[in-house]
Amino acid sequence: MLQTAPIGVFDSGYGGLTVLSELRKQLPEYDFIYLGDNARAPYGNRSYDVVYDFALEAVNFLFSKGSPLVIIACNTASAKALRSIQQNDLPKISLEKRVLGVIRPSTEEIGALTHTKHVGILGTTGTIQSGSYEIELKKFAPEITVTQHACPMWVPLIENNRHNSIAGKMFIDEDVKALMEKDPLIDAIVLACTHYPVIKSHIQEILGSNVNVIAQGPIVAEKLVDYLSRHSEMEKMLSKNGTIRYFTTENKHVFDEKASQFLEEKIRSEHVEITN
Repeated sequence: MLQTAPIGVFDSGYGGLTVLSELRKQLPEYDFIYLGDNARAPYGNRSYDVVYDFALEAVNFLFSKGSPLVIIACNTASAKALRSIQQNDLPKISLEKRVLGVIRPSTEEIGALTHTKHVGILGTTGTIQSGSYEIELKKFAPEITVTQHACPMWVPLIENNRHNSIAGKMFIDEDVKALMEKDPLIDAIVLACTHYPVIKSHIQEILGSNVNVIAQGPIVAEKLVDYLSRHSEMEKMLSKNGTIRYFTTENKHVFDEKASQFLEEKIRSEHVEITN
């Protein structure tokens, strides 16, 4: 009998919930499992080796819950760990399971979203230092000029609900303006951290209507729909009851409160330990 299972979604914290929300809009009949490694967040300033170890533990946890397909809804983990997991670990774990990230789907679409061919990237220190967006864009849109800027304060501001404070807006304003000063020809900016859609409207206000501010969630969701249409063998493995379970490595009551703010609905999570 064919075994079916949910799609796993992983992030270091709460930002991946913005991706999960878009996935549920595009694939409402599918089952999902979300894991937030909140106890060890943020990943942004951690080394490649540490991020890789954490990400692999998260992926293995979701596999242990039956997920044949895991989406790493974290730019830092996608930049620092995804390729190693895909190339080195998956062949040992299972030839049927898959792990996908959020960087490639975004870079595949950016070329069609800019007129000036000058694109800005706003992300965590880890994502920016990895150069992953520049590397991927050279494959899909080599004509584009890429300018990056790290925003190390944004994740803690968002997770502590301080992004709407006067000080929080000041940090956001300074980072956005710093990026535009590097290249005034930028007409499209990728929010290269899944937390950042929470402040997308404020960023758009700063920039005005001439700059396209791009959140990853809708793109990742559309790409997953396309992926499943092209991989029927995976699509048949996925369960479709419209359910979702939430797991966190942090205190579940803290997670429930903050996650409910991100999703604008009440949720109940389960606490887990994922370290080996």
